[in-house]
Amino acid sequence: METGLFSIRHLDKLDGYSNRTEVLGMGTLIGIARHARPKAAMELVDHVRVTREAGIAGDFRGAMRGKPYKRQVTLLERGDWDAAMAEVGHTLPWQERRSNLLVEGVDLPQVPGVRLRIGADLVLEITRETDPCERMEALAEGLRAALLPDWRGGVCAMVVEPGTIAIGDAIVVLSQSVRAE
Repeated sequence: METGLFSIRHLDKLDGYSNRTEVLGMGTLIGIARHARPKAAMELVDHVRVTREAGIAGDFRGAMRGKPYKRQVTLLERGDWDAAMAEVGHTLPWQERRSNLLVEGVDLPQVPGVRLRIGADLVLEITRETDPCERMEALAEGLRAALLPDWRGGVCAMVVEPGTIAIGDAIVVLSQSVRAE
C-alpha cells in the first residue's frame, strides 16, 4: 500500500465479491444524523453503529422492509449543501436536508454500484440519487430546485459491510465491485 491519495491498491473480499481497490477519491465524515420516525427532528450524533439489518442505529429508514433496502443511508456533500444555500440566500444547518451523513473533501460518485468505505469497516454501495422532496421547498423557496442539478441533493446507499463510524472518519471511494470467481 502506498500513501499517495490515488495509489492505494489491495484486494478485499466482501460477501463473495472481489473489490480491487482503486481509490477514486478520499474525504472525511463531518456529520452524522438520524431520525427515529418519519418527519421527526433530526438527532445529531458523534458516532453510530451501521448494520445491514437496521442501517444507521436509531434511524427509521434503515430498518424498512424490502431486501436489500436501497435507501438505508443517505449522504450529502458539504460543498453541494453550501452551494444550494448560497443559491437560495439562506444558511440552514445541513441536517435540515434530512441526510444521514455529511461528507467533505470528496465528490460522491453519481453512479449506482460504486462502493464507499467509511472508517475501518463500514462499506456502503451507492444505489441512486436522493431526490429532493417538497419539504425542501417549505424550508426555503427555491431550495428543491437548487438541490436538483448534478445529484446535489446527495446519494442513497445500502449497507454492504457493517461497522461503527464516527465524525472524523476517512471516506474512501472505491472502484465498482466485480463478482469473485
